[in-house]
Amino acid sequence: MADSPTHPQPVTPHGPQEELYSTPLPWDIGRPQPAFLDLAHGGAIRGRVLDVGCGTGELVLLCAGLGLDATGVDLAPIALKVAEEKARERGLTARFLHEDALSLADLGESFDTVLDSLVFHIFDDDDRAAYVDSLRSVVRPGGRYFMLCFSDQQSGAGQWGPRRVTRQEITASFADGWKLDSIEPSTIDSHLPDGVLAWLATLTRI
Repeated sequence: MADSPTHPQPVTPHGPQEELYSTPLPWDIGRPQPAFLDLAHGGAIRGRVLDVGCGTGELVLLCAGLGLDATGVDLAPIALKVAEEKARERGLTARFLHEDALSLADLGESFDTVLDSLVFHIFDDDDRAAYVDSLRSVVRPGGRYFMLCFSDQQSGAGQWGPRRVTRQEITASFADGWKLDSIEPSTIDSHLPDGVLAWLATLTRI
């Protein structure tokens, strides 16, 4: 997003992180994105869960509240501290780790469900391929990956917001080692006046 009070520039996993979340961010809405709430309530989120780029932890805590073994990773220390405080305040057990989305293999763990709320679209082509490899290292065979990202149907490309993503880009990115279950139109809630058009992709690791 453009570097302005209403559309701050998203920070990539290799950008400055120490001050991220020190001021309100449009995507930190104090609750999970509606697309993930629907998935959770529909029983699609199961087993051991990893939220990549967990921010202040709302999605991880949703999963913990459902009794799931939930872990969140992020590179923003302020966000992780806030997430841990929320867990204590709500009496929930969840794990929050300082970890790079491009180095998930370093966890040495596998998960049944991996969640991606607004991370995939921040990467350029090279890092996008590395990110998919990183995801592959932690999703167990038969496990599922759910991803919400900016859609190319959203106007304003090049003026504000992250890179728009096409259906074809999603399909191509996950061509090796994944089964594409669905790509559905969705929306992203934020503190901006209008919702943002998005894709919700569901993939199974094979």
